[in-house]
Amino acid sequence: MMHIIYLHGFNSSPQSLKAQETAAWLARHVPSATLHSPRLSPHPATAIAQAEELLLSLPADSWLIGSSLGGYYAGWLAEQHGRKAALINPAITPYIDLQRYLGAQRNPYTGEEYLLDESDMQALLDMRIEAPAAGAYWLWLGSADEVLDWQAAARYYRGHRQTIFNGDDHRLKRWPECLPPLLRWAAADC
Repeated sequence: MMHIIYLHGFNSSPQSLKAQETAAWLARHVPSATLHSPRLSPHPATAIAQAEELLLSLPADSWLIGSSLGGYYAGWLAEQHGRKAALINPAITPYIDLQRYLGAQRNPYTGEEYLLDESDMQALLDMRIEAPAAGAYWLWLGSADEVLDWQAAARYYRGHRQTIFNGDDHRLKRWPECLPPLLRWAAADC
């Protein structure tokens, strides 16, 4: 039985469209797979602890899908625990990119209100990976990402498998068509 962990991005939730598309596709095409999509804390230190606890509770061949900030988390977890990870428009420097969001926040999916502060930025910086392990990642990037610099992600994960959709955005509308080849890749060598 395949276990997949889907990690959502900043101010998102398991109710995000990509998470729901993934769940629906798996239910239809790979009903024996189990998708775990936790509601992550808005605070990075707590979010990574939640995700790591879940990962360690699953079989060793479990793998990760991470979107945006969830891609940053998935990269860190893949490095720490030797797992494969599919990264959808991943954050590369969230400790810089999220500086403009310091202060009061409200998650539009959950309604949760919280305060993002410098300790959150430090927690993100502490998760920085200098050189991602070869072969562990498949990046899925949209060249019209309006939130993050897709080229920075492509450079950072140079040498790793990458699929770039010309004109697609941060949401990555073509995500459902990525799932069949992704599942084959993830199942190889597990």
